[in-house]
Amino acid sequence: MKNIFVSALVLVALASCKKDVTCECKTTSDAPGFVSSTTVQTWKDVKKSDARKQCQSYTAKQTAPVASTYSYGQDCELK
Repeated sequence: MKNIFVSALVLVALASCKKDVTCECKTTSDAPGFVSSTTVQTWKDVKKSDARKQCQSYTAKQTAPVASTYSYGQDCELK
């Protein structure tokens, strides 16, 4: 029982540690001539949960206004 408690405590401590994390965003569009791109951003000494929220906030999908039929998207994920 003591080993389980110690193991759980170690896991909680490691999960809340601050570390370097990377957010990778891929930008796409169906507009003619658009070239897809990938952007990478690295944060140092942050909690993974905070970095995940920030990275996901960069994800966007947009359909163009009535004057255009093209769409744009940016998908981001923590690496």
